[in-house]
Amino acid sequence: MKRNWYAVYTKPQSERKVAALLLKKKIESFCPHNRVITCYGNKRKMVYEPLFPTFVFVLTTEFEMYEVRRTTDVINFVYWLGKPAIIQTAEIEKIAQFNGAYYNIKVERSPVNAAAVARIVNEAALTGVSSTKIKLNLPSLGFTMYAETTKEVAAFEFQAEDSEQLA
Repeated sequence: MKRNWYAVYTKPQSERKVAALLLKKKIESFCPHNRVITCYGNKRKMVYEPLFPTFVFVLTTEFEMYEVRRTTDVINFVYWLGKPAIIQTAEIEKIAQFNGAYYNIKVERSPVNAAAVARIVNEAALTGVSSTKIKLNLPSLGFTMYAETTKEVAAFEFQAEDSEQLA
């Protein structure tokens, strides 16, 4: 049976717990966390928050879905057109790549387009701008991720992506 990525709804603020419980059941899961720098008086601290609140991504077969549903704090799978929504592996890989490269990421809802491909886009022009916004469209999930970065890093990202598309 083929394994696919699915999104699972969880109870609020229990994403890490669900990911740990699924790991104990030997079910692969992915719960991306956003690194946010917060200031407490004179101290700066990096805090990890779930990138997609109440969502955990699970790599499973249809037979293992019952076991995932039985996990504590799991509400249900995310459904699309009456079936559990299958997330493309490329989108999960792009989320992991984007999450590893940037911090202070913002996530917004966007229109769902299951046929489109996830890709990183530069939001601002690189000329004369010290920082720029990088955007990752996730069409099958219906989200867009934003991160702010320096101009040199953004230029490097585009060169790397262009070489991937040519290959």
